[in-house]
Amino acid sequence: MSNNESRPSRRAALLGDRPGSYAIARHVRMSPTKVRRVVDLVRGMGANEALTVLKFAPQAASEPVYKLVASAIANAENTENLRADDLVISQAYVDEGVTMRRIRPRAKGSASRILKRASHITVVVEPKASASAKPAHLDRKPSESKKGA
Repeated sequence: MSNNESRPSRRAALLGDRPGSYAIARHVRMSPTKVRRVVDLVRGMGANEALTVLKFAPQAASEPVYKLVASAIANAENTENLRADDLVISQAYVDEGVTMRRIRPRAKGSASRILKRASHITVVVEPKASASAKPAHLDRKPSESKKGA
């Protein structure tokens, strides 16, 4: 049985008590480095502006990111009663998913490995007022927190 008190909910980890919503796409069959290029374009943008940029971006990863941003906006509209015009993409990041390993035959009976990578994409949208007042630990980069230790 799961013990809900031992681990915080995903919403609490991403948003805390601030208004907003999120969407997560798991096992997207694209390399995380390619998806990060697209996610870096829209991080911090207004939600509707980000959808416009993603619609015309030439990268293949812009399609799943577009769907994910649209889903996060719809979640915010339906669950939190927020307007899409007021939303900002406060957090957007890409984690590495499961890597499928395949084999390519090579010369003299040997083989080389082909890595088919996948990604987990997370997008958080918040109203403009609360996005500017986010906690200080989210502004700090991971490398900065290790310098003082």
